[in-house]
Amino acid sequence: MDSAIRLHNLTVNFDDRFALTDINWTLEPQQHWVITGTNGSGKSALAAVLAGVGKLEKGEVTGLPTSVGLVSFEAQAELIAKELKKDDADIMDVISLGTPVEEMIFDDCADPALARSLVEKFGLTGLLDRAFRKLSTGETRKVMLIRALSSKPDLLILDEPFDGLDANTLAMLQAHLASIIDTTPMVLVLNRFDEMPDFITHVAYMNAGTLPLTTDKQDDTAFNELYQLLHLKTTDLSVPDADASNALPALDPNQPLVKLNAATIKYGDTVIVDALDWTIEPREHWQLSGPNGSGKTGVLSLITGDHPQCYSNDIFVFGFQRGNGESIWQIKQFIGYVSTSLQWEYRVSTSCRNVIISGFYDSIGMYSKSTDNQKKIADQWLALLGMTDRADSPFNKLSYGDQRLLLIARAMVKHPPLLILDEPCLGLDDMNRQLVLALIEKICQGKTTTVLYVNHHAEDQIQGIQHYMALKKNHA
Repeated sequence: MDSAIRLHNLTVNFDDRFALTDINWTLEPQQHWVITGTNGSGKSALAAVLAGVGKLEKGEVTGLPTSVGLVSFEAQAELIAKELKKDDADIMDVISLGTPVEEMIFDDCADPALARSLVEKFGLTGLLDRAFRKLSTGETRKVMLIRALSSKPDLLILDEPFDGLDANTLAMLQAHLASIIDTTPMVLVLNRFDEMPDFITHVAYMNAGTLPLTTDKQDDTAFNELYQLLHLKTTDLSVPDADASNALPALDPNQPLVKLNAATIKYGDTVIVDALDWTIEPREHWQLSGPNGSGKTGVLSLITGDHPQCYSNDIFVFGFQRGNGESIWQIKQFIGYVSTSLQWEYRVSTSCRNVIISGFYDSIGMYSKSTDNQKKIADQWLALLGMTDRADSPFNKLSYGDQRLLLIARAMVKHPPLLILDEPCLGLDDMNRQLVLALIEKICQGKTTTVLYVNHHAEDQIQGIQHYMALKKNHA
């Protein structure tokens, strides 16, 4: 590969089954990439574009090499399907035996000596006379790897190349790939970070058909954040249980958490929110969006009881009719709240573990002795966040994004019926924004807490949130 490959504003359709959208990506000569992301994110589709697959609908691709070696499950399935079609030959009273392995490997082979060496290393010598379609899935995979490696490609694309290989074969393949890094640029598609070869120089992260993040592997901070993101996205860990000894009072499951009846916020003659009807049922996740000045924070304040006009409105919250004698703390015990202003206030130098534990006491910092069970739950949250190794690190020494993650865990530790996340991504870069959104998705998968996610943009959607309220600015 003598020149860079550039994908500019690229939208590609794959038989209306899947689409990549607005892809911008540059691969320089001598770079070796891993494409990663969750299942269904578009990793294989992006790799396939480099092999000329897909219908280009917008943008452009430049610099694609003429010789590309591709190994993928899709290419493997297509090859086997072609072989099975040869069964149609029995119409002419000919029984097709299929193409033998030797022919599949050595016909049009650019480097027969390398192919023979790899056949021996892969343990396929005794299978050269066998029909390709009679091989096991793993054996078929090995044949495709040999074909690609011995084709002297200008670009080598390997989609999950290590799947199904035994330990010896895996080590042999990784050693061979390492031996050709000076002559052959590579793009690997991997689900697992622990399989990433040492020679990889860059990482591309796919999400829902888009390419939101690319990073140089030598950038330790960015690479560790990406590792943490993939941990959050793919971990089997779920939201830790609450502390049974510190349980919140039970709510009536048949009553809504919040009900606003024609709620209005106005200052003099200026109406900020006009006759808003809104009901939030238990475990019904909502996104509240709208521009600055549309009243998002005011509506939140009506719910939490912090707005002076909450008593002049018809508001029902957690079984309480506003203005009937309830205290603000009777309401707030059922709410977890995270905002940028809270992060500004949380300037103490306590440990990461203690930040989470402080959520049991609704305090900024720790002023009570924690129980063993509270420490255990906090450690479970740290494991979910991929931050176990930072349990005793000072909170104020963490990155802005990691602080935000910990404050969300702090708000969730009691499993409040309602978790309000007020612009939780404000001030975060793309990577930390992805981390926060991944944690919110994880919380939405739980069974106990309703999420109210507040942001500017209605299109910035989170998997698991099914209900949307968009406020409009009612004044100049």
